[in-house]
Amino acid sequence: MSYLSKLQQVKVSGGEIVLNFLPGPIKGVICIILLMLNLLFWVTLLLPFAIIKIILPIRSIRKKIDVVLNFMCTRWASWNKIFFMLLNNLNWDVKGDDNLSMKNWYLVLSNHQSWTDILILLFVLNNRIPYFRFFLKRELAWLPIFNFVWYALDYPYMKRYSKKFLEKRPDLKGKDIETTRKSCERFEDVPVSIMNFVEGTRFTPVKHQQQQSPFKYLLKPKAGGVAFVLSAMGDQLSYILDVTISYSPEAKGIWDFLCGRISDVAVRINHLNITDEVMGNYVDDESFRQNFQKWVNALWKEKDDTLDKLKTIN
Repeated sequence: MSYLSKLQQVKVSGGEIVLNFLPGPIKGVICIILLMLNLLFWVTLLLPFAIIKIILPIRSIRKKIDVVLNFMCTRWASWNKIFFMLLNNLNWDVKGDDNLSMKNWYLVLSNHQSWTDILILLFVLNNRIPYFRFFLKRELAWLPIFNFVWYALDYPYMKRYSKKFLEKRPDLKGKDIETTRKSCERFEDVPVSIMNFVEGTRFTPVKHQQQQSPFKYLLKPKAGGVAFVLSAMGDQLSYILDVTISYSPEAKGIWDFLCGRISDVAVRINHLNITDEVMGNYVDDESFRQNFQKWVNALWKEKDDTLDKLKTIN
């Protein structure tokens, strides 16, 4: 029996009463309040450890504090899961979630429909694999408080140069990978999971039409982003987790999820080994770049077929 199957058997006292009698918008407001209070509570506990970690950048100290910080993040996500169970009566269909480990390093690749995907991934994978990290854009570095928390949790910033920029500054070629690889060295001691929404943006019918995507339910994958992460962290990663998420087609976004308007969620997880096929120089090696793009497109074609079956079921 999978983890989610066992979880569905757990009945939270009073949960069914809330589900039966509270209107969707009321549930959404209550959920937001609970999420904000939960975030405030754990951030308050996290800050002293984060300050110590920044002031004393000693590897032995950082390693111990990282364990504490990851524990706090996992507990934060666990409480969010409890709130969702209280306020939402979801039917989960999850397969492939066996043989996951908190001791492995993962690259998680997923399709992306809305912010709901992040909550679903946390619900399914939290406390099953190490806490998520995202590659952040440099433009987000200015955000107060969040920037401090991200820095303390070693969220890596991704800096990628365009082809036009590199034509003007060829001396910087490869520096983006080198910079990211150095920031990822912090993950050597404590396992992490790197999350990557390969399409680079949320799926919408308009974007799908504009791209003239060859896939029915997906936008075109951005192979370069995946190759970038593998080049920076390939030696550290244990597995790639290919995750496919499908939920009620009438849902428009995260507000629908918080209000309980999503009734069915299906998740499929495939474990992929990291082989020589996906390791190489994506920028300079034309042959590798073409083969890697074929590999990602084949992965996306399989995901599209999976979504077609899941949409039929739902």
